[in-house]
Amino acid sequence: MTISSTGLTPDHSFTVGATLPGTRGRTGTISTPHGEIQTPAFVPVGTKATVKTVLPESVAALGAQAVLANAYHLYLQPGPEIIDAAGGLGRFMNWPGPTYTDSGGFQVMSLGAGFKKVIAMEIEKTSPDDSIIAPGKERLALVDDDGVTFKSHLDGSTHRFTPEVSMQIQHQLGADIIFAFDELTTLMNTRAYQETSLERTRLWAIRCLAEHNRLSLERAHRPQQSLWGVIQGAHYEDLRRQASRDLVAASDRDQSEGGRGFGGYGIGGALEKSNLGTIVGWVTDELPDDKPRHLLGISEPDDVFTAIENGADTFDCVSPTRVARNGAIYSLDGRYNVTNARYRDDFRPLDGEVENYTSQYSRAYLHHLFKAKEGLASTLATLHNVAFIVAMVDRAREAIVEGDYEAYRDDFLGRYYGGTRG
Repeated sequence: MTISSTGLTPDHSFTVGATLPGTRGRTGTISTPHGEIQTPAFVPVGTKATVKTVLPESVAALGAQAVLANAYHLYLQPGPEIIDAAGGLGRFMNWPGPTYTDSGGFQVMSLGAGFKKVIAMEIEKTSPDDSIIAPGKERLALVDDDGVTFKSHLDGSTHRFTPEVSMQIQHQLGADIIFAFDELTTLMNTRAYQETSLERTRLWAIRCLAEHNRLSLERAHRPQQSLWGVIQGAHYEDLRRQASRDLVAASDRDQSEGGRGFGGYGIGGALEKSNLGTIVGWVTDELPDDKPRHLLGISEPDDVFTAIENGADTFDCVSPTRVARNGAIYSLDGRYNVTNARYRDDFRPLDGEVENYTSQYSRAYLHHLFKAKEGLASTLATLHNVAFIVAMVDRAREAIVEGDYEAYRDDFLGRYYGGTRG
């Protein structure tokens, strides 16, 4: 089955390939001005225009098809005007392939509340909305219907993001795929606040579309960008479905009036792990098949397989690189910490059955590098973890095409979560 998308710029398209029987899963191809992304695909995070500790060429060599950078951090440093003058994010970081930027909304809210990058949580209790702040932290972000005023986590200076400002920043950053400005809520927010926030995010999305259309014409000399709407709604089925329908309707109206509409959709917000597949399924059921869907902030193997089966096409997460810098290593038999004493004289590769650049180095060597606080430790561990997750998702894509997805999934997850852990 082939479905070509509508409403995208001439340099952007999405085509659905094979489907996964009995599920919402599919393969596809996202085309951008800087190349194609074969989906499902894992997108490594290069928050500040770099995947921490590794060269862009190395990220490409391990099989990554695209990278995602962060509008909030790049706005604060070095500033979007610098990246614009360099020719856009890809040229600035010497990355030739497709690029994403998020809107900055996630970091404004999460850093502002002192929670950092908490995305997958369990419901414990509902708190008064104005009290949701990490212990010992100052509230750095204040939300109103027009936007968010926040203090920089770098120097305490005051800034303001509105939907229009987020679009202006992301157009200057020049990524192929950009996201509408949205409000992040947590599972601790009350139902009433979730409803208020969802309407705010809907109105912000409409403003993002208008500003995106204006800037696309104003900056026609630059490679055209695809704006994706972001769907919130926490763990409430009616809110998730309504948010999805509302953004699709806004996109359709925009296209009917000569605009570009949304080129795809991001699934955002706090996702209860035990309910992840159900939530993603609610959303994808309401979205058009001819638009790609990106799940924000997911990388654990069981979550990725669940998301694929429920219709997500691409994923990003900082976890593989973040845990690597602390010595946590992915392997087919589960995750283990190479800094543990047992690996001091273990001369096996990080995973003897996974072939990548790090295969030439032993666990004992990485153990030594971490203990000696050598920078190469983080580089090698990061290369391995990103290669591991990228390859896992690539193989899932191949398995959908070849018809052996369930066998691959069951074998992988059974071994990963039931293995010897290194």
